[in-house]
Amino acid sequence: MTFLKAAIAALSLVAFTAQANAASSLKDILDSGTLKVGTTGDWNPMTMKDVATNSYTGYDIDVMTELAKDLGVEVEFVPTDWKTLVSGVTAGKYHITGSASISPARAKAAGYTQSYFSLATVPLTLKKNADKFSDWEDLNKSDVTVAATLGTTQEKQVKEFFPDAEHKIVEAPARDFQEVLAGRADAHITSNVEAYKLVEKYSQMMVVPVSAPKARTPIAMLLPQDDQVWINYMNTWITLKTEQGFFDKLGKKWQLSN
Repeated sequence: MTFLKAAIAALSLVAFTAQANAASSLKDILDSGTLKVGTTGDWNPMTMKDVATNSYTGYDIDVMTELAKDLGVEVEFVPTDWKTLVSGVTAGKYHITGSASISPARAKAAGYTQSYFSLATVPLTLKKNADKFSDWEDLNKSDVTVAATLGTTQEKQVKEFFPDAEHKIVEAPARDFQEVLAGRADAHITSNVEAYKLVEKYSQMMVVPVSAPKARTPIAMLLPQDDQVWINYMNTWITLKTEQGFFDKLGKKWQLSN
């Protein structure tokens, strides 16, 4: 009887594995010859969209181009925004996303690959406010407006970090830093990676010289939560590419601050 139960269990496992392989995004990618990647196109230097040519550049774009090459398929970048990033991958609009911060809220609905680098959050303001803002608590006042973009990790953080301030939440394609540039917000918060790209591009902006960044967060790619075959493949790929120095080389190319 014990042998029979063991045999049944083994057959069930084989059947389950075969079914999982058949339903996996990995099989769909290989069969179709196309890797579909959800990307927002608004996060410098991770993903930037050129509207004129409808093309993308950035760290994430290089990662996904390399992944497609190793899979032996073409890559297709599917436009999305931060508020629909998770729902797009769960609905099957794309097989995987570019970089996204790991959060419990997102993990309730979608799966993650293992992390390959991490970010921290810093506030930005205009240089003319240099004497007004020098640390986190300077922004946590009722007469200060701090902006964030809907659907981003910073949307939650802005309410957590600055409970006494006014919060201005903008929806893509608008961006939080644009509110600061336009004078509709005193400051906004973003990743240290994007922050230094913004001050490089906009000479009137500055990173508030806070005592330390907040919320150091690992970054990974989102994919279907129940697709363990695809998750396993991606984790293996990330491990190999890490050992080969791919992510280090790419980080230097795009001047990622870590």
